[in-house]
Amino acid sequence: MIEFFQGLSPVMQALVATLFTWGMTALGATLVFATKTMNQKLLDSMLGFAGGVMIAASYWSLLGPAIEASADNAIGNWFPATVGFLLGGIFLWGIDKLLPHLHPNTKVSKAEGVAASKRKRSTLLVLAITIHNIPEGMAVGIAFGALATHSSEAALAGAITLAIGIGIQNFPEGVAVAMPLRGDGMSRRRSFFYGQFSGMVEPIAAVIGALAVAHIQPLLPYALSFAAGAMIFVVAEEVIPSSQEKGNKDLAAMSLMIGFAVMMILDVALG
Repeated sequence: MIEFFQGLSPVMQALVATLFTWGMTALGATLVFATKTMNQKLLDSMLGFAGGVMIAASYWSLLGPAIEASADNAIGNWFPATVGFLLGGIFLWGIDKLLPHLHPNTKVSKAEGVAASKRKRSTLLVLAITIHNIPEGMAVGIAFGALATHSSEAALAGAITLAIGIGIQNFPEGVAVAMPLRGDGMSRRRSFFYGQFSGMVEPIAAVIGALAVAHIQPLLPYALSFAAGAMIFVVAEEVIPSSQEKGNKDLAAMSLMIGFAVMMILDVALG
């Protein structure tokens, strides 16, 4: 796999990697062809697992490298990581307030964002997961874009590992969109289409992120930590609450820890 990626430019590497993560979203959405409903405990455990993967990736693949890349910063190596991290959270908070969306797998039926009440449920569910996938795509793109100036086999392996981790946690996201739509009576094909469509933004965000850091090197630590902050906001604001609102708190919490451990092992062992 590493040999295949070594023959591509960083931007193409990011694109190929996020086509895989998008494909994992689509794979999750394919479950609508097998069943109309999903066991709630299984879905909550999958969401908890996804949250754990995202938290681990935020540090091991993004914040840690951001701090390492800031060793020569005049203020301190903590400064770019802190600024980027907080800006990432603020950015997602702003999108969350503006973009109309409806969180899947929650008790709250009221949609959020500007003019949300005028949108169809299917559109609102897709937009909710799309918000998640923006920082995920950016994270993968930035990791590969950094190879333009800091290329090594270990760094490439780390970027590939991040893409694998994001792909794993995209599977339940595809389920979380497609299954509620199927349960509402939407056809299997349309439920699948909307479920996989939510992952389409990842290749776009990845290419933008890769281009940015490949051509503006001082931006790298800020971009890495920005993606981390955005991902943590998503986990805290939606993924964890969504995994626990149906009463399976202990199961979701343990699944989150397993997801964190799996991503940590992948990053340390392979990256």
